[in-house]
Amino acid sequence: MPDDVDSPAISAPSPKKRSDTLIRVVSAVVLAPLAIGAVLVGGWPFVLFWTVAAIGVHWEWASEILRLSRQIQAIGAGVLGIAGLIAGTGRPGLAVLVLVGGIAAMAVWGAERRAWCVGGLAYAGLVLAGPAVLRADPGWGVAAIFFLFAVVWATDVLAYFGGRTFGGPKLAPSISPGKTWSGGITGAVGGVVAGLLVAALAGVPNLLAVAALALVLSAVSQAGDLFESAVKRRFGVKDSSRIIPGHGGLMDRLDGFLAAAGAAALLGALRGGVDGAAHGLLVW
Repeated sequence: MPDDVDSPAISAPSPKKRSDTLIRVVSAVVLAPLAIGAVLVGGWPFVLFWTVAAIGVHWEWASEILRLSRQIQAIGAGVLGIAGLIAGTGRPGLAVLVLVGGIAAMAVWGAERRAWCVGGLAYAGLVLAGPAVLRADPGWGVAAIFFLFAVVWATDVLAYFGGRTFGGPKLAPSISPGKTWSGGITGAVGGVVAGLLVAALAGVPNLLAVAALALVLSAVSQAGDLFESAVKRRFGVKDSSRIIPGHGGLMDRLDGFLAAAGAAALLGALRGGVDGAAHGLLVW
């Protein structure tokens, strides 16, 4: 997720900023249908989509940000790949256990920046585990993923344009100087409205509870964005990579989503079990 604004709202956008915005829009137009199509198809294509994304996020964390050895990168990719294979067979709970086992093994035997290695694998694991657990619910899985998309994407877009339009006090200047309170608020409002719209179309009951859920997930999404910014600032990195034109890397694109998806899957599993996590998330 990008910074909201880099200058007061009264200043006109520069040609470079207009060009960056256009590139961002084009990239989103290309990537969004792929993500939506994977949700609708489900099964192996869905799991493969998120397994590749998780491996890409781990590579950015280990290689581009921390500059860790190829061995650490390979171990992380192997754990995520095995978890993806298991999730593809319809056993997301076992896939999560594989991820937990890989994280524990790295915590015990890792020698190179152990805490950061463990954190990176856990971080990338959320990219796979959250969507896989929610989508596996045969009744509400599709609705849950589209609800997440709506909340996170609307939060992202409206935080960006709200911050550019209204400016004002900075949200976390020491972490991400471009983000503003106005962007955070407009993003949260947009996330709630978009989430409610998807939930209503999907026939989800108790929309008041869903509105509160969307607000929480919007806040988690923005917190995930700030966390990723803090990690990059800690290691002096601007973009996690340049894989996606206008967006930087996969971490830059998925920072908010992976946090919200992880929180949503955890909440849903606590209420509905691993096999009914989407029902536990949406039906109150």
